[in-house]
Amino acid sequence: MSRVLIVGAGLTGSLCACLLRRELQRKVEIVVWDKARGVGGRMSTSRSPDSSSHSADLGAQYVTRTPAYAKTHHSFYSELLSSGVLQPLRGLIEGLKQNDDCTNYVTPLGMSSVVKHFLSQSGANLFFEHHVTGLYRRGASWEVQRKEGGSEMFDAVVLTMPVPQILQLHGDVGHLLSVQQKQQLDEVVYSSRFALALFYSPDVSLSFPWVARYVTDSPCVRYIAVDSRKRNADAPGLGPSLVVHTSVPFGLEHLEQDKEDIQPILLQELDRLLPGLPQPMSIKCQKWRYSQVLTSVPDCPGHMTILDQPLLICGGDAFSHSNFDGCVESALSVLSVLKTSL
Repeated sequence: MSRVLIVGAGLTGSLCACLLRRELQRKVEIVVWDKARGVGGRMSTSRSPDSSSHSADLGAQYVTRTPAYAKTHHSFYSELLSSGVLQPLRGLIEGLKQNDDCTNYVTPLGMSSVVKHFLSQSGANLFFEHHVTGLYRRGASWEVQRKEGGSEMFDAVVLTMPVPQILQLHGDVGHLLSVQQKQQLDEVVYSSRFALALFYSPDVSLSFPWVARYVTDSPCVRYIAVDSRKRNADAPGLGPSLVVHTSVPFGLEHLEQDKEDIQPILLQELDRLLPGLPQPMSIKCQKWRYSQVLTSVPDCPGHMTILDQPLLICGGDAFSHSNFDGCVESALSVLSVLKTSL
């Protein structure tokens, strides 16, 4: 039985684990490591700091299905819709610019529920707070070291974290990359942004006509959503939640600042944009250093194979594009290599 490590419990990693299980059944042991305390990556769903049942999506907000992917990825959309993980987005998104033949979907249980669905199908052994720091070739296997101490051996490794984190790994990865591969990875460009969630008490009602709004007249805020309403997740006994995303230029300008320094700036601007907002019960701020891929890896659709034996392969939205379908494309590409190798 081959032992495969997938680094990153985001959408690409979870779907890759799921597809690998469906293809190879019990012929493979699948292990998933993530350095965070929960699944999702940039599709994570955050809990309120006050330990209530409030939650909000601070990363990805909704899934947009285009006509082309409606055909090629039909099975994935059908699976998620039939299981109730995805639902059509019913409310108004003010300022949204997209073709009329696109369809938007939301996740009542949060964006992380998409990742959780595929992980549950994968039967993978999932470990949180496992931060990979180095990979070392040991004959026909990889020794993978963790920041927390210790290492484990695997027959194949799939890296789905952001490209800059791959390039920072200790061990043999840097030596195995060809000059061309190194140049390709160096060309990847990510946007950065801050996100803010405000959680309100049950007696608060936000009377905006929209579920989300794209902002064009702000130096720092680009997007606001009544997150609970957007997700069709308004529940008795729970107040609304409001999510704010900064613009890409603002995120880039303030990238090296702590989120604690940015939070008051965003709150002040939010008060200008939506005057009279009630006081929230709790607030959560998030900095996304790697938010979306602006420039993907050139001439490397879906994945990059660093070594065939033992297999070391990179995948993720940096090898396609930063949305649901981009991650699906990468997972399918990685799967084809894994099947051939294993």
